[in-house]
Formats: sequence, structure tokens, C-alpha cells
Amino acid sequence: MLPDDEIAELRGRIRATIDFGGAISDEELLRKSEAAVFEWCERHSLPATEKVKLVRRLYHSFRGLDILQPLMDDPAVNEIMVNGHKEIFVERHGCITMLQEGFESEERLQDLIQRIVAGVNRIVNESSPIVDARLPDGSRVHVVLPPVALKGPCLTIRKFPEQPMSMADLVENGSLTEEAADFLKALVEAKYNIFISGGTGTGKTTFLNALSQHIPSDERIVTIEDSAELQIRSVPNLVSLETKNANTEGKGRITIRELIRASLRMRPNRIIVGEVRGGEALDMLQALNTGHEGSISTGHGNSAIDMMRRLETMALSAAELPLPVIRQQIVSAIDIVIHLARGRDKKRRVTEICEMAGLADGEIKLNALFVRKESAEGAPTGQLIRSDCLLVRTNKLRLAGKETMAAHEGNRLG
Repeated sequence: MLPDDEIAELRGRIRATIDFGGAISDEELLRKSEAAVFEWCERHSLPATEKVKLVRRLYHSFRGLDILQPLMDDPAVNEIMVNGHKEIFVERHGCITMLQEGFESEERLQDLIQRIVAGVNRIVNESSPIVDARLPDGSRVHVVLPPVALKGPCLTIRKFPEQPMSMADLVENGSLTEEAADFLKALVEAKYNIFISGGTGTGKTTFLNALSQHIPSDERIVTIEDSAELQIRSVPNLVSLETKNANTEGKGRITIRELIRASLRMRPNRIIVGEVRGGEALDMLQALNTGHEGSISTGHGNSAIDMMRRLETMALSAAELPLPVIRQQIVSAIDIVIHLARGRDKKRRVTEICEMAGLADGEIKLNALFVRKESAEGAPTGQLIRSDCLLVRTNKLRLAGKETMAAHEGNRLG
């Protein structure tokens, strides 16, 4: 690839031929990019494959994501991590490698960041250097600017597949067994309240999207997220809400807590909160305890029981309530906890499916219905093993007309 200064010069030539007073089509911009490259090649030798790459690079610098666009177009790339304009890492199939190329300048990276956040009506600058955004295809974007980021602007893009993964896809990938998948499908249909926990990058959003495909299509769903990235396509009566950052005057901020409260007036059958991070945990628990059965949410935790402890802490940060009251709210609101983790082989898997068993000596107790076992060497077996614990909360199965499954759960060890 050409030196950065020559790429900048070629881009300047193309810009000089564009009439910014009117619209320019993609085809015309591509022709201008080709013309600039062919003119340059009259004086310089460049292999045909490099010419094609250069044309695409120049075109994407105007219409796409510059040097990142080929990575966005590569289905094997899961995540793009820009640590500075010259330091770009990509994750493919769980393995992280460094890109040999970079942006020609920090200004080019800054321009790209501003274009991305402006597309979703967000602001990022030195006084407000951290922001979450998204791309038109739904990919999640996180930005951190100097002076917080010491090495230069940082940009992280989490890509999602165009077609959401199904439970069958997750079974095929070894994330869970067919028995566990069928079990969870039935629970979603029967309106069990489900909480998905896991660390960063363990596939919580992907799993939530897969579960949501089994929500009956005649229900009304409200989704609430910091940055909209859920892909729920099986429910036509869908309302998607997204938080709003404050403007330059510090006004106009809309939080997840406010959106949860607003959603209760929208007559939802189910509420889906993309991720619970703070005081909104209390509002979510109260919503689940007031008739919105079948709701699903996610959160960061190291295990299923650790997630419940984090929920306690988050709820306590929202109101000065006695801890036993918070725990009782959690026990009443949540039926099932699913925990995801990434193994040593970089694959994302379900490690626990637990039922809320109530309180024991004042502490929240979970019954592990499915547990992933590890071999003596510590490598994942790839199987979720059904434990000896019974599903106690079978009432929702019976109300949903799943008498056979309810009876099977009640008599499984009989």
C-alpha cells in the first residue's frame, strides 16, 4: 500500500473534482477514485491487485469506514479494536491479530469517529470523551478520546451477523445441547422471566437474540438499550427504545431508568432490557414483579450466583431499602438464570442454567438444572449435563398448556 502522504494527496485530488453543492452517486465517486488511481499509475508501477485495493481504500474514505471498511465486510471478523491511528487489532474466530496498516493520521481517525457518532445524534469531544454508538448495520461502537485515552482516539466495534443466530445455530456451534435448547424454548414460550449473565464478549446479546425468536408473534415487546443492537425480527409489535446522552449544555439526558418507567405505560407483554449496569436494576425488578412476565435481560457477572449478588448491589444503589427486601424482589422477579462463558479454546458456551430456588438463611439460592462439566485436563467437554435438580416452578408451564413437560419435570426422578 502507498505511503500515507501519497494516499492523502490522492484523496485531495478526488475531493477537488467533487461538486459539494450537489449529491454525488456511489458510481460516480467510484469512477473518480478509479480515475485518480489510474492517473497516478501512469507515473508509478503498481500491481493490479494493489490498484483494486487502493481504489477501494479511496472510495471507502469518502463513503465507508476508510481502512476499517474491508474488515466490516469480512464475515470472519468479530471485533475491531483501534488503539490509535496506527494501531489496529482484529478478532477472527476468537484469535486477535494486529493489522499491518493504519490510518494515515490521527485527524482521519477523528473525522471517522465524528461521522459515526453524528449518525446516531451523539456527541463526543474532549469535555465528553466517552460515548456508545452504533453503525447502520447494528454493530456496536464504543469511543474513548484524549485526554482520557493517552495513546490517541480509541474505537472499538463489535460486529453482529446480518442474520441473528438461532438456537439451532448455537446447538450446532456447541454452545449448548439440543436438550437444553428445547428446555429454554419452552420456558420462553411459557413466559418465564430470564436473566442472562456472563463476562464481556461471551455472547449475551447473541443468546438473547436467539431466545427472542421463540416469543409468540402476537405479543407486544418493548426493548430498552443504551445503544440499540438487539435484532428481534419475529415479533411485529415491537417498540425499540434507546437512551440519550446530554447535549452540549448538559441537558436532555434520558436514562435506562426513565425508559423502563416509560415502557410500563406502553402496554408491553414483555420488557427486554439489553443490559443492566446500575440503579435501573431496581426498576427492572419492579417491572417484572408487576405482571410483565416473560421478560429477558442481561448483565455482567462471573457466575450465575455472582450475578445475583451484583443485582443486589445495583438495586441498593438506587434506593435505601433493606437488603432482605431487595433479595425478596430478586427471588420473586427472576425465574431462570443462564450463565455464559468463553473457554480456553475461545468458544462461547452456556455453563449454567439455574432456577431461582428462593431464599435460604436469608441468602439467594439457585438450583443448577444444567451444568457444563470439565475434563481432568480442564478443557470443556462441549456438553451441558442435566443435573438431578427438579424444575420446581412448573406453574407457568401448566398455564401455557405444556402439561406434559410440567409433569415430566415433576416426575423426572420419580
